[in-house]
Amino acid sequence: MLSGIPRTVAEKLDAADPLAAFRDRFVSADPELIYLDGNSLGRLPTATPAVLRNVVEDGWGAGLVRSWQGWIDWGAQLGDRIAAHVLGAAPGEVVISDSTSVNLYKLAVAALDAAPGRGTVLMDAEDFPTNRYIVQGLAEQRGLRLVRLPSDLDGGLDLDALRSALNDDVALVVLSLVSYRSGALLDMAQVNDLVHAAGARVLWDVSHAAGAVPVDLAGTGAELAVGCTYKYLNGGPGSPAFLYVRRDLQSRLRQPVWGWFGQREQFEMGPDYDPVPTIERFLVSTPPLVSLAAIDPALDLVEEAGLARIRAKGLRLGRLADDLADAWLAPLGFRPASPRPPERRGSHLSLYHPDAWRVCQALAADAKVVCDYRVPDRLRIGLSPLTTRFTDVWDALARTRDLVADGAYASRPAGLTRVT
Repeated sequence: MLSGIPRTVAEKLDAADPLAAFRDRFVSADPELIYLDGNSLGRLPTATPAVLRNVVEDGWGAGLVRSWQGWIDWGAQLGDRIAAHVLGAAPGEVVISDSTSVNLYKLAVAALDAAPGRGTVLMDAEDFPTNRYIVQGLAEQRGLRLVRLPSDLDGGLDLDALRSALNDDVALVVLSLVSYRSGALLDMAQVNDLVHAAGARVLWDVSHAAGAVPVDLAGTGAELAVGCTYKYLNGGPGSPAFLYVRRDLQSRLRQPVWGWFGQREQFEMGPDYDPVPTIERFLVSTPPLVSLAAIDPALDLVEEAGLARIRAKGLRLGRLADDLADAWLAPLGFRPASPRPPERRGSHLSLYHPDAWRVCQALAADAKVVCDYRVPDRLRIGLSPLTTRFTDVWDALARTRDLVADGAYASRPAGLTRVT
C-alpha cells in the first residue's frame, strides 16, 4: 500500500496513456463531472448523433420502407464485428437481438430442450437478479432441480462449489463471466472444461466483460453466451443485446420464440415455422433500427483502440484505484469488496462501507462524482478505459475521502430508492 500518491503520478500516467485521445471522441457535457459508472451506461460517442440523424432523416424520412433493403441485415453485420473484435468468435456465430434477458431465456430454453433426461440446473446464487429469476422460472415451470451455487459477495464463485455440484443430471449452468457486484472474473476455459466433462452446457452472460476484458469464446470452447451493448460498448440506453451460439450447435438448437426473422424464406410468409439453420434462427422479429444504428459508431472506437490496449489501461486504472483506496479510504471505514489484484476482476471494483448508499448519494449531489451502489453496502466504481483518465480516479477518490471525512454524507436518506 502506498502511504501517499501525489496527483502528479496520475498526471504522468495520463500523459503516457496511448488511449488518452479517445476521451475527446465522447460527449462530456460537464467538465467538472467525474463519471465512474460506464459499467452501467457508457458515454455517448460524439459520432453517434450524426449517424442517428442520418438513419432518421435520410433512411426513415426520405427512404421510408425502401431503406429496409440496407437495414435488414444489420443485426448479423454488427454481430460479426462484435464476434471478431470483442468476443473471439467466428463470423456467423453472433447476432444482435432483443435484450440480454430475452436472449438468455431463449438460449436457456434451447439448451434445456437439447438435454432430455437431465433435470438439474446450476446457477450462481449471487448472479445478476434477472438471470437468477429467469433460471428460477424455467426450473419451476419444468419441474427441474435448481441448485444455487454458494458465492462470496466479494470474491465471486468458488470453482470447488461448481465442481462438487456437477453430475450426470446437470443439464445447464448459467454464469456471468464478470460479477455485476464485485467485478470478480471467472476463468472461462476452466469452467467450460469442468462443465463439458460432466456432459452439460454453460450459458455465459458476458455483459460486464464485453468491451473491457478480452473474451475468447472460441478458444475456451464456449457454446452459448449473451451480453449487452450499452456498458463498455457504449451503444446507448437500452441498446439491443447480442447472443452467441457456436456454429456446430446452431442447427441442433431451437429457441422457444418462433418469429418470422428466424424463418427460412422469410418473405414467402409460409404457413408453418421452418427455421434457418444459421445464427439467424435465434432472431424473432423486426429489429429496433435506430438503436442498432447507435452501435455502429461505438464499435468503431472499440475496434480502433483494441481490446488488448483497453484491458491494459483498465488494469492500470484498477491498480491506481486500489492504492488510493487503501491509502485514503481504509482509515475512514472502507475496505476492498472486490478481488485483488485487478487481473482477477473486470474493469469495475467495489468498496464496502456501512453507509455506502448515503456516500453514493452525497458524491453525486455534492462532489460531482457519479459512481454506483449495490446492496447490501457496496460503492461500485466503474473504470471505463476509453473515457476514464487517471486523474479522474485520483480526483474522485480524493473527493470521496474529503466528503466522508467531513461526515456530510450522513444527512442523506438511508432508505434505498430505485437504482438502475
